[in-house]
Amino acid sequence: MKTNQEKDKVASKPAEAQQNENNPIRPDLAEVIRRHAFGLDEHRPAVVAKRQEKNQRTARTNIEDLYDRDSFIEYGALAIAAQRGRRSLDDLISKTPTDGLIAGIGSVNGSLFPEDKARCMVMAYDYTVLAGTQGFFNHKKMDRMLHLAHEQHLPLVFFAEGGGGRPGDVDAEGVMVAGLDLSTFGGFAGLSGRVPVVGVVSGLCFAGNAALLGCCDVIIATKNSNIGMGGPVMIEGGGLGVFKPEDVGPMDVQTQNGVVDIEVEDDVEAVATAKKYLSYFQGATSSWEAGDPLRLRTLIPESRKRTYNVRNVIKAIADTDSFLELKPKFGLSMVTGLLRIEGRPFGIIANNCMHMAGAIEAEGADKVARLMQICNTHGLPILSLCDTPGFMVGPEIEKRAQVRHVCRMFVIGSHITVPYFTIVLRRGYGLGAMAMAKGGFHESFFTAAWPTGEFGGMGLEGAVKAGFKKELAAIEDPQKREELYDFLVAQLYERGKAINMAAYLEIDAVIDPADTRKWLIRGLKSAPARQPQDARHPFIDPW
Repeated sequence: MKTNQEKDKVASKPAEAQQNENNPIRPDLAEVIRRHAFGLDEHRPAVVAKRQEKNQRTARTNIEDLYDRDSFIEYGALAIAAQRGRRSLDDLISKTPTDGLIAGIGSVNGSLFPEDKARCMVMAYDYTVLAGTQGFFNHKKMDRMLHLAHEQHLPLVFFAEGGGGRPGDVDAEGVMVAGLDLSTFGGFAGLSGRVPVVGVVSGLCFAGNAALLGCCDVIIATKNSNIGMGGPVMIEGGGLGVFKPEDVGPMDVQTQNGVVDIEVEDDVEAVATAKKYLSYFQGATSSWEAGDPLRLRTLIPESRKRTYNVRNVIKAIADTDSFLELKPKFGLSMVTGLLRIEGRPFGIIANNCMHMAGAIEAEGADKVARLMQICNTHGLPILSLCDTPGFMVGPEIEKRAQVRHVCRMFVIGSHITVPYFTIVLRRGYGLGAMAMAKGGFHESFFTAAWPTGEFGGMGLEGAVKAGFKKELAAIEDPQKREELYDFLVAQLYERGKAINMAAYLEIDAVIDPADTRKWLIRGLKSAPARQPQDARHPFIDPW
């Protein structure tokens, strides 16, 4: 009879080893073990080596890196391509494991957050299987997983690499013609607004893969990626020319046009960034570090005509290394992203005075509006750092549909139900400043200004030129005209100072910049808790 110690020793061994000690593995179990082994990286050395040559990891390696150790359970691992009518079973088992889609559920960031917050689903196209094309059975698998994601309210990380429909699945010919009645795309898109959906791209991503990717809340892509609604085969088939895959949707295009939210170096950074992005929607962290808040007092130049980098302000407000910027190369008039303050997650929008003096342009407004939707849908409070002369104006900007694009900030802002805090760093002029404050300075939970704040219905120099045009024109002496102009501008500046605005109750407070973090945390604690049903955006606009 074995002692407890001996029993523990036996129990700690792998099941296969325990079986071999007693008797041979029975045939049915051996077949299951063998079938599973074909999909594992250690049994596909040539495939792994080929990926390494391209500085890419296998889909399984990315999944292993994403999930907490020993938390992943895989669904549909025994699927193979629907090609029994043209290939041998052994060939399909060895060459098309999982039918090119690895899917399952586990925990992400489980050491930081409770078990219910760490749950996450993954679906990863395996480019080493038939170039990541979408087969009959991997569509069926994806439909099963999407049903679970909806039912269990599971966040999704989607690794997209490959193309679209696979014409070689001859076994499906008896049950389908074009396959346009699939529920996959509708089911995937239906997750928008229900749970965070993160898209990760490494390499080539075209057609069906790209269509799913474009439905994600955020797209993280490695610098060697190409993304397009059609790849070279479809382009050539449409009579539009012959192109290499690298010619279609490279990163220098897709980061500047706003398709890609975050560009990363490689697969390792892509997975780390996906985990970081998810963490903001998993809750507050118990530990955090922050820099000296006194530094905030010196970040705005004393000369109001000097520019500064608002990203430095954001990082100084945020917990150390907690700021994750989205779309940095698109919509340059605005900076958007996610951060933490005392461990609590926030969305952040800010004017960038280093581009067009911080005037809000169409693309920047789109970027802000979409971040507002993400935060409102998933319950993140929003911090707005305002320093703008207003909306950009002029004949050229109107060619970019400025009126419609910038007004998205008003419409979406008016429907926000999460706590919204506005801090005016310097300029708060006109309609643009109102849009930064959720529609008006009394629409935010609080609107505070730093002592450098200055306000007006429009740019003060322009206000003097327009409002005192006749008086200025009546003075013939250029020097005296300039003196009157300077005097009138100075009057408006004095009237529009932050302290005077607060005295007239048009803003709520003027604060010491060093107290900014305290104000935000106290404001967050004072704001009423929002119920999930109060989120008024049923989905997140892909654009």
